[in-house]
Amino acid sequence: MADQLPETSLQIRTLVTPEGKLELSLEEAPVKTPGPDQVLVRVEGTPINPSDLGLLVGGADMSTAMQGGTKDSPTISADVPAGGLRAMKARLGQSLGVGNEGAGTVIAAGDSPAAQALLGKMVTCLGGNMYQQYRTLHVSQCMALPEGTTAEQGASCYVNPLTALSFVETMKAKGHSALVHTAAASNLGQMLNKICLKDGVPLLNIVRKKEQEDILRGIGAKHIVNSSSDTFMEDLINGLVETGATMGFDAIGGGPLAGQLLIAMEAAANRKMKEYSRYGSGTETQVYIYGRLDMSPSIVPAGVGFAWNLSGYLLTPFLEKAAPEVRERMHKRVIDELNTTFASHYTKKVSLAEALDLETLHAYNAKATGEKYLITPNA
Repeated sequence: MADQLPETSLQIRTLVTPEGKLELSLEEAPVKTPGPDQVLVRVEGTPINPSDLGLLVGGADMSTAMQGGTKDSPTISADVPAGGLRAMKARLGQSLGVGNEGAGTVIAAGDSPAAQALLGKMVTCLGGNMYQQYRTLHVSQCMALPEGTTAEQGASCYVNPLTALSFVETMKAKGHSALVHTAAASNLGQMLNKICLKDGVPLLNIVRKKEQEDILRGIGAKHIVNSSSDTFMEDLINGLVETGATMGFDAIGGGPLAGQLLIAMEAAANRKMKEYSRYGSGTETQVYIYGRLDMSPSIVPAGVGFAWNLSGYLLTPFLEKAAPEVRERMHKRVIDELNTTFASHYTKKVSLAEALDLETLHAYNAKATGEKYLITPNA
């Protein structure tokens, strides 16, 4: 155990009031002394992922957001529409910490051998409430990083890398042989391309801008379809015929795209049918919605056949159900390919206070391709 521990930890908090107000603030919280199997991490880098934004701003209408407080202790408030308030009923009145993952140095450790082995090491963490200066975690929530790895390099070792790997693991477990991915030029999407190229898995990438096509071609992507093209559906069907993909992962969530994927999968399967059936191809198709870049309802029209499936997807339930050897294999691959397949690049690094600057928040809340922010709580 370190001789002198910090007494408090500055952290970002998010609160939705029963009256329909989102309130973001900085607060000092007591630092918890590590128990036998715990470590205290000085957080040096923690990314802003779309999943973090879901908790940070929730269903608030950010066009109503107002800046308050001071430069060193800023606050942000915004209105939460009635629909968003219903969806967040379970969190009303609760001040919550934010930040799924991060990296930093272990400055204190409990008495167990596993905890002591991490003392002084740079670790990557998945524990929630990472948008703060110091975080006490169980050893199972931390992985030691290779010697010389920086917090910036290790801050995004969990959410995007493990999610991308889980897509391929799910594909294999469900008996599919190829994948479709939307918002494909994202940080996660680029990782998925590198995995699929390395593992020989056909991957059909869907983007909406020419610049995003260029990003993917730059890393060797073979199959790309632009959803803004006048020939999108025909291009999509042709891409599905070529790859044989019958499983998709959709980061958009709302609007017509998930339904278009299912329609195109059925159309691609129909092209391979030797005789007509009024019940469709019978080919089982699956689209998982794992993100909500579009908060509008998901639209699934007729034409998808009768063997289609549309469902939600989260990394945590996958990891809970995965066999220990699968989780171990995935973790090892992330560490082994940390600076290649799973390298993350950040547009900007911001302090805790800067993360609650309204202009900055609007920038990272836009979730633009290639615009990834890293919070450095102790900078």
